[in-house]
Amino acid sequence: MTTYTALTTLTGEDAAEALAEAVEKMEPEPTGVGVFEIEDGSGLWEVGVYFIEPPNEVLLDVLALAFGAKPFVVSELPDIDWVAKVRRELSPVEAGRFFVYGSHDADKVPQDRVALQIEATVAFGTGHHGTTLGCLRAFDRLFEAGLRPARVADIGCGTSVLAMAAAAVLPDALVIASDIDQVAVDVARANVAINHMAGRIECLEAAGFAHPRLAEAAPFDLIFANILKGPLIELAPSVGAHLQKGGLAILSGLLVVQAEAVTAAYVEAGHSLVAREDIGEWSTLVLKRE
Repeated sequence: MTTYTALTTLTGEDAAEALAEAVEKMEPEPTGVGVFEIEDGSGLWEVGVYFIEPPNEVLLDVLALAFGAKPFVVSELPDIDWVAKVRRELSPVEAGRFFVYGSHDADKVPQDRVALQIEATVAFGTGHHGTTLGCLRAFDRLFEAGLRPARVADIGCGTSVLAMAAAAVLPDALVIASDIDQVAVDVARANVAINHMAGRIECLEAAGFAHPRLAEAAPFDLIFANILKGPLIELAPSVGAHLQKGGLAILSGLLVVQAEAVTAAYVEAGHSLVAREDIGEWSTLVLKRE
């Protein structure tokens, strides 16, 4: 089935949300509408629209003009088996002792690595992205240096690969993985089951730390938060409130140009910077609660 996309950018979240709401009322009706902040400090937001019929481009131009957006760029996507394509192109990832792979590469798992299977139906969180890779490498270095946290939280867990990495090498630790999106929580639970860790990792739906179980389990010795700049800065006080004194936070989901702003927010909330690694355009921070 052919899919059509229409993409535009404009300034401000409110304007982007309003444009998205207007586009949803179009005929033919779109099959999906997304609003995303462009994380480069420009203040721009992207509105993406998906159709299974050719969209009304004149109406799209009118809506873009009405909301102060750039003209929509309409494209036709080829009919591709995306899952098969992802499986072909996502090779296994090594991050220190961790080996992240899909079932199609099960025959490539080395015996001397901690193997974590992530299915390719959900690409983000497979370890290929610089943010997830950075978090895995940061945790691997800390573990190599002797870190043995007893309580671990993975906030914004996605596929739960970070929570599973912790559970794999910390058999006695309490590990909780949470995400604001129930679909992500379902994916996390599925991956936990695939890796035979059912009962080892608690998977919760929560916005940040807004869940009774997270409050009950705190303070944590280690917190992962691989999300975005804005939520990371907003969470700085909550991370401090849920982190043991002397505990560590591994943060990513931020661009290199955003690292200083995020670091400053956490220093203000009572943390100190322990380490930073930049992988391409992405940065990973390790912070300690003082």
